[in-house]
Amino acid sequence: MHASVFVGASVDGFIARANGDLDWLPPSPEPHGYDEFIATVDVLVIGRKTYETVLSFGAWPYGERPVVVLSTRPLAPAPAGAKVERMEGEPAEILARLAQRGLGHAYVDGGITIQRFLRAGAIRRLVVTRVPVLIGAGIPLFGETGRDVALRHVATRHYPSGLVQTEYEVTA
Repeated sequence: MHASVFVGASVDGFIARANGDLDWLPPSPEPHGYDEFIATVDVLVIGRKTYETVLSFGAWPYGERPVVVLSTRPLAPAPAGAKVERMEGEPAEILARLAQRGLGHAYVDGGITIQRFLRAGAIRRLVVTRVPVLIGAGIPLFGETGRDVALRHVATRHYPSGLVQTEYEVTA
């Protein structure tokens, strides 16, 4: 099972405001590789807060792709046609269960979830798109890792809107 992160962050390293708001994101950024990335994904693994944020978008963005929501509490109902499952456990255990189902590539999203999977050494690829704004405070993309996480630079791309995207392979 291969786990990747594809995430946007402010230049000062936040993925959302402290209250979860994403109002600082550009309304419709130009294509920046998300469609190509998501086409390689078999399953999404997200936290409950991320799930609740996605529910507020109106349209379900993941189509029929399975979504695993990590939570110890019951979830709000999923939209019609969405394949959503609640799961608990450590990152390695979750990925092992998904691999047993024949799934090969997990997209890990949500601040706490990304941090847990990084600490567990479960992430192999990071794609971070920096949005040209400083929001000063909020939910950090990276928190305490407990150790150094070595990265190998794969590519950096920039876009006319000012977005700068860097891709890394996690090497240790």
